[in-house]
Amino acid sequence: MLLRCSSVCLPVTESPAAPLASAEILETLRSRWQASYDLQLTSRRGRLYLQVMWAYLEQQSFPLDADQYVAKLDELVATLNGLGVAGQVREWLTTTHDKPRLGKAMTLPLELPEGRASEFLL
Repeated sequence: MLLRCSSVCLPVTESPAAPLASAEILETLRSRWQASYDLQLTSRRGRLYLQVMWAYLEQQSFPLDADQYVAKLDELVATLNGLGVAGQVREWLTTTHDKPRLGKAMTLPLELPEGRASEFLL
């Protein structure tokens, strides 16, 4: 099955509810925007957000090497799976019309399943 996204067709190999994998996220980033963008989880005003930052692994000035980047991505993916938001993240990354731009992060407000927010937000 193919998913159409702003003139790019990406294969959908997992059901929306399936856990995310670091390799899947990395492949999606590279397929959509030809770069391994930095991802961050942030909390503001009691809400949790996933951000695609403008810095990317292939930049000479990127502060992480490839192994550190993969380790950070693995940790983030484990957290997203623990939050139960894999489907939201997968859908957003493959369908958003935005693209990372210098100085402006792309932001996904995460809709956490009932009871999960209190475990992650202090």
